[in-house]
Amino acid sequence: MGSTLPLPPHFDPARVGDVWPVDYQRRFHDALAWAGEHGLALAAEDDHRVCLLIVDAQNTFCTPGFELFVAGRSGTGALDDSRRLCEFLYRNLGLVTQTVATLDTHQAFQLFHAPLLVDESDRHPQPYTLVSVDDVEAGRWRVSEQAASALGLDFEYAQQHLLAYVRALESGEKYELTAWPFHAMLGGIGHALVSAIEEAVFFHTIARSSQTSFEMKGQSPLTEHYSALGPEVARDFAGTPLGSRNGRLIERLLRFDAVLVAGQAKSHCVEWTIEDLLRDSLVREHGLADRLYLLEDCTSPVVVPGVVDYTDAAEEAFARFAAAGAHVVRSTDPVASWPGPIAPAATGV
Repeated sequence: MGSTLPLPPHFDPARVGDVWPVDYQRRFHDALAWAGEHGLALAAEDDHRVCLLIVDAQNTFCTPGFELFVAGRSGTGALDDSRRLCEFLYRNLGLVTQTVATLDTHQAFQLFHAPLLVDESDRHPQPYTLVSVDDVEAGRWRVSEQAASALGLDFEYAQQHLLAYVRALESGEKYELTAWPFHAMLGGIGHALVSAIEEAVFFHTIARSSQTSFEMKGQSPLTEHYSALGPEVARDFAGTPLGSRNGRLIERLLRFDAVLVAGQAKSHCVEWTIEDLLRDSLVREHGLADRLYLLEDCTSPVVVPGVVDYTDAAEEAFARFAAAGAHVVRSTDPVASWPGPIAPAATGV
């Protein structure tokens, strides 16, 4: 299927910022009819296999009013990204073989949430507080004894871990430990995919007979987990694993002729997922970089006016990825005009 499709009648771009229950039964029948009307083949019959990797397109990041809405400098970043992502998937149902969606997944007592840290007066950090090595060494921030108890940890171990952790971030040239607002809370509405994106992914699943793969990340209480492939810090100071690398996902992505990447945030989970991919020895061996397409208009950086702005860091990262061979493209440009190996499938060759 080389040509782009019209948007299906049920899609309303004005509702992308709303939360609603997807009418699965109706969309099931709509997708079957749509596939027949437009001659969509089964995904299993694709000669050129294309994966759409959707990173953390959850309400918590993408829906205004939720905990960690990724506004970008425009103030409507993730909202606009979600609309463009839905439109891209609907128009390219015949191109995308499978969708893979990652889900940031957290609970209250985690290293980057306020309950785990206290200052010298036993006050918890405000959202977006940065915790440096100097802060921990000077005692400006330490682990809460109550939080350590809640996690079943020895307090001295937890305190040693905090110091080793921020040192590991610094030595690895990663962002400082951030006290994020509570977000992507397991069991909460914020954890769910944006309704419009969930609907589009489900529609694709039925129309192409291709099951979406969902990948949960971020459950470890003692490390951040920006990348979909592994934790920010892999082991504690004693060498005990803090989380596992998702080698299964890497192997899945390597089976595609092209991998498209979108989602949130450009400066964090998207950036570090791509960084991890490009550094992986198996990925380099199989030349995935040349088959990687970054939908730059379907992702935005974290910006909190007057507090933090990661726009420049995100742009520098994407320039670095392009230099490594990845293709930085726009979802609104014809896929047939994109460079690299995706062009044959897009043009029907």
